[in-house]
Amino acid sequence: MDAENNNQQRRERSQIMTPKEAAKYLGFHLVTIYRLLKKREIPATKIGGQWRFKKDVLDAWLMNRMK
Repeated sequence: MDAENNNQQRRERSQIMTPKEAAKYLGFHLVTIYRLLKKREIPATKIGGQWRFKKDVLDAWLMNRMK
């Protein structure tokens, strides 16, 4: 059971991305990510003063923008 818990925690952590990882994932330039953050147009949260993105939230945001 502990191994299963650890695997789930790892998967959840891998779902959380830095701005650089989010830019690569979305195919955006890093400057574009920061511009969107400044305009509050991309879903993200600050953790310890650093921006973080959840993959599933970015997926939903992108699909919504494509409509």
